[in-house]
Formats: sequence, C-alpha cells, structure tokens
Amino acid sequence: MEKNRKIIVAVTGASGSIYAKLLLDHIALRHAQADNKIEVGVVMSDNAKTVWNHELGNTNYSDYDFTFYDKNNFYAPFASGSAKYDTMVVIPCSMGTLGRIANGISNDLLTRAADVILKERRKLVLVARETPYNLIHINNMKTVTEAGGIICPATPSFYSQPKTIEEVAKTVVDRVIDLMDLNNDSYRWGE
Repeated sequence: MEKNRKIIVAVTGASGSIYAKLLLDHIALRHAQADNKIEVGVVMSDNAKTVWNHELGNTNYSDYDFTFYDKNNFYAPFASGSAKYDTMVVIPCSMGTLGRIANGISNDLLTRAADVILKERRKLVLVARETPYNLIHINNMKTVTEAGGIICPATPSFYSQPKTIEEVAKTVVDRVIDLMDLNNDSYRWGE
C-alpha cells in the first residue's frame, strides 16, 4: 500500500505533450484505485496548453480531477516547503525552464515550486525534451543534478517492442513513474 502522496506535475511548452498526458492518465488511475489518495497539483505554462492542443488535438488537460494552478499563483500550497509536497515532475521540460531552475530564477509558480522541492531536499524529476543539447543545456543539467534533481531525458527504449506512438512514449513515462516511486506494472528487462 502506498503512503499518502503529494505530487506536483508541471508541464512546459516543450514538444512532448503525450508524455504529460500519459503521466496524468497513470496518476489518475492510481488515484482512483488507491486506498491512500494522491494529492496532485498541476501547473501548466501558456505554451504548454498551446502545444498540447497542437500535438494532441484537444484541450483535455482540463478534464483531469486534479487541482490546476495558474502559473502566477504564488499562493498555491507547493509554493512553500511547509506544504510538504514530496515529488515534482516537469514533463516535458523545456531548456528555458531547465535553465531557470538551474539558476534559481523563480519567476513563476513552476520554477518557484522546483526551487522549493530542491531546497527541501525532495524529489525533482525533469523530463528534458530537446535534441541535440548544447553546452549550456548540459551545464544546466549538471547544476540541477548537483542540487539533487534528476534529469530523465525523454529518450524512449525499445526493449518492450512498442508498436504505437503511445507505447513508445510510455517507455519514457514508465521510467518517470518508477522515479516517482509509484506502483507501476510495466515491462521489466529480463522478465
């Protein structure tokens, strides 16, 4: 049985809305099945909403039964460490957002929440979505890693022989779910 969880899911305008959708789908399913509910706060950039609509052809992000917070709402509970959110995932994570997090620039709720998670020594997972990386990107990833964050590039695997775009994307999301310490029945190497 999972402990009560308090999770932040942040979505930026980087390409890869499918990753955010699949993660939110998984958390919604776990939330519905769990004895101990998962408290989820979601923050999306304006570009994230635009890219979601462009890539997925809908605005269904608003259909999830989670609390959504405006990107400028510094009264959101996870803008403070006292709210004790234990995990934050930025999926997909743009290089601009990564750079602001790496340099402590808390200019919106997303970057403030990441700063809080890092200062409280809790789990921050950034699903970097860019290719190729330049040296600035790499140095920002190094800085976040040294501060305690986890860089999880949106790099799919093919061991499970995925057949659809969703199955390919799910190989990345399964890694993120594992990093979040959520139960996950997924392909395991050697099984």
